[in-house]
Amino acid sequence: MDPTILLMLPALLLSFYAEHKVKSTFVKYSQIGSHKGMTGAQVAAKLLAASGIRDVKVQPVPGQLTDHYDPRAKAVCLSEAVYNQSSLAAVGVAAHEVGHAIQHNRDYGPLAFRTGLFPAAQLGSNLSMPILIVGLLISYSGFGPWLLYAGILLFSLTVLFQLITLPVEFNASSRAIGLLQDNHILSAHEAAPAKKVLDAAALTYVAAAVSSILTLLRFLILAKRR
Repeated sequence: MDPTILLMLPALLLSFYAEHKVKSTFVKYSQIGSHKGMTGAQVAAKLLAASGIRDVKVQPVPGQLTDHYDPRAKAVCLSEAVYNQSSLAAVGVAAHEVGHAIQHNRDYGPLAFRTGLFPAAQLGSNLSMPILIVGLLISYSGFGPWLLYAGILLFSLTVLFQLITLPVEFNASSRAIGLLQDNHILSAHEAAPAKKVLDAAALTYVAAAVSSILTLLRFLILAKRR
């Protein structure tokens, strides 16, 4: 067995934990309604208006935990469990996505950088693995090392994308909690559970970043061995 595979064990365990944490936390606080009784869609619309954003729509999307902000369509997209529900979890997630809309509206630097990096990161994600595998298979030929390091360079774009995602997500969550309290949608004791939901979701991004960093480290070790 290649011993470098052990590098991936912490990332695998963290990913499993993060996935369990976000699902269990969301389910827990989906059962507790907010005192205002506003649905996720209503919360998103109110926060957008309160932030002076008139050109972003709020729309439902199928699936569970599929909530996101689409900068191209200028749309806050909320899953069924958020769009029509008034739970603390739904309110927190809706506010988080509005946080991204505000970032976009105000040209938040890390978000702009991530958006610009996305095409290159996607290309790197699609091409790096095939190139690395071929490079490893022919690593003892003259062309092999060039392929290995080309694959590593491409994969590093994915790592960079994962890293820049962290401040974007943390900032959106911070904005969300502030907006909910400033606009009196959640009381102080309700804001804490909503923050737990967002913190659990943020852990999945941390796990993805750790996994990509350890994968890059593993490829560097394998390339050096060749």
